[in-house]
Amino acid sequence: MEKISIIGAGSFGTALAGLLGGKGDPVTIWAREKEVVEGINSSGYNPSYLTNVRLPETVSASFSIENTLKNSEMVLYATPSHALREVAKNTRPYLSGNEFIVSVAKGIEENTLLTPSQILAEVLEGFVLEDLIGVLTGPSHAEEVGLKKPTTVVASAYSKRAARVIQETFSTTMFRVYLNHDIIGAEIGGALKNIMAIAAGIVDGAELGDNAKAALMTRGLHEMKRMGSRLGASQDTFSGLTGMGDLIVTCTSQHSRNRYVGYNIGKGKSLQEITENMSMVAEGVKTAKSVTQWSKKNNVEMPITHAVYSVLFENVDPQDALRQLMTRNLKEEIMI
Repeated sequence: MEKISIIGAGSFGTALAGLLGGKGDPVTIWAREKEVVEGINSSGYNPSYLTNVRLPETVSASFSIENTLKNSEMVLYATPSHALREVAKNTRPYLSGNEFIVSVAKGIEENTLLTPSQILAEVLEGFVLEDLIGVLTGPSHAEEVGLKKPTTVVASAYSKRAARVIQETFSTTMFRVYLNHDIIGAEIGGALKNIMAIAAGIVDGAELGDNAKAALMTRGLHEMKRMGSRLGASQDTFSGLTGMGDLIVTCTSQHSRNRYVGYNIGKGKSLQEITENMSMVAEGVKTAKSVTQWSKKNNVEMPITHAVYSVLFENVDPQDALRQLMTRNLKEEIMI
């Protein structure tokens, strides 16, 4: 690539800038914060995110969206899913229409109920071909990617060509990228695992035990499959990296922001108290709203998602939510 642009200088945007820059690709990363731009350009360090990761000289930063996107062959959107629409609208005037477009956001937009790739396709419709849009997703905490720890993810897109370009662009000896041609399934897995991580955090915070956590993760996988089945996703996707893989890492890792939120709720703190003290976004909070909205609209049973929503937004005590889950009507295990 002659140039890759990254929109968003948070943890994952910074980690991927280091990965791509380390391959020799010229990378320009856009940030809103003056101190972030100045820090990257003067010292090679992002002073706000992944402060221990030294970025290569091939990486530069800019306040200007226009300068960031100029002459770019690939644009990576590394923003939270709820901000993606606005950011994409702001970038559209400066795109040539020939760039490969990649999202690493994980969520479902509230009210529209669109995935990140669908948001990009809608905002850029008539300008950027849908066949150029794809996603990079899977079990990949930025803290470990930035330190070049072994990581494996998937590239998925609306065309095989775009998926292959994403795969080849991001693959390194420590960052292995598989192809997955089920983009809707890949994005559902990436979104719902954040809801399940909040639930897993509650289990840990309330000291409910390993049995409960294992059941939570397994039944959470079933909710992914139910949503995926309704939307035409392949069931095999949820047994892979962007389903079970991402579910495992997000529900168990010390790096998981969503698990952190759930853990502190399990310890008795309020959502407002927790999020006010967080510098990064826990995508599962907003996604719990949108997926609950989707499940009610489509009459799809998703009891764990509803339980998380009730704890976050209806002030239901976690113990009461657990009791409701445990006393639901008895049924067979394998039912999609």
